[in-house]
Amino acid sequence: MAPNRRPRQRIVPGFVQSRGWVAVCRIVGVGRIAHGCARNQGTPVHSYAILAVTAGAFLLAGFVKGVIGLGLPTVSIGLLGLMMTPAQAAAIMLAPALITNVWQAMVGKSLLPLLQRLWPMLVGICFGTFIAAAWLPGANSGRATVWLGVALVLYAGLGLIKMDFHVAPRSERWLGLPIGMVTGAISVATGVYVLPGTPYLHALKVDRHQLVQMLGISFTVSTLALGTALMHAGEIGMSLATPVVIAIAASLIGMWLGQQVRGRVQEKTFRLWFFIGLLALGVHLALHGIV
Repeated sequence: MAPNRRPRQRIVPGFVQSRGWVAVCRIVGVGRIAHGCARNQGTPVHSYAILAVTAGAFLLAGFVKGVIGLGLPTVSIGLLGLMMTPAQAAAIMLAPALITNVWQAMVGKSLLPLLQRLWPMLVGICFGTFIAAAWLPGANSGRATVWLGVALVLYAGLGLIKMDFHVAPRSERWLGLPIGMVTGAISVATGVYVLPGTPYLHALKVDRHQLVQMLGISFTVSTLALGTALMHAGEIGMSLATPVVIAIAASLIGMWLGQQVRGRVQEKTFRLWFFIGLLALGVHLALHGIV
């Protein structure tokens, strides 16, 4: 009789069922990451070709994030996924995402007032992440990603036709907590922390620079919460040091260039490209979840 073999898990964009009590993103530690080989031709991730692609991908991803305040994970993983596994791309992306989110949160004169305004949502993100990490089953995260993409497309479409949403200041205290909890739970299920947090922040009706800073604060807390859950599950390790360092440098340069562009565009133009960016993100997520 043939010996029992452990069934292979199907790796969807960054997520599989993790062992034990948590079902979260397997950022690192998957077999081929340990060998440092790209998916298609077995090219080592330290090869000059892979390092050049990594630099270009994160330069573009950082630029997009600098202009509209989001999109670094989607752009970088989408491009790197052409040459390596989603798990490898996610492993390279994690550190640049955290560093650029912190930078984005710190740039501006409104950090403390925004923290005082957003604390219910930030607390909700932490609670939602840890609760979902502990209790969500290993469901079809590819399907969850599809529906997340569809929701983003619908929201971006409403924004492009100028159907606006507004959250009254008196509603922020009680609405922020559940919005944050849902955002945290969705980040565990899909690896994307833009819904419903991003539409909520946009509905607060702040200027573009405060909106981008709010997104940076929200994304920083989401990244830290998700990373803590992953560390507790034993899913984060040290690898791919050279590509990660290159990715950090390229994303910071790209983000700086994007911020220069954002500082020179009008509010109306920023609004247009903000929703176009959300639309592109939604389409990418939907198609990626199907494929």
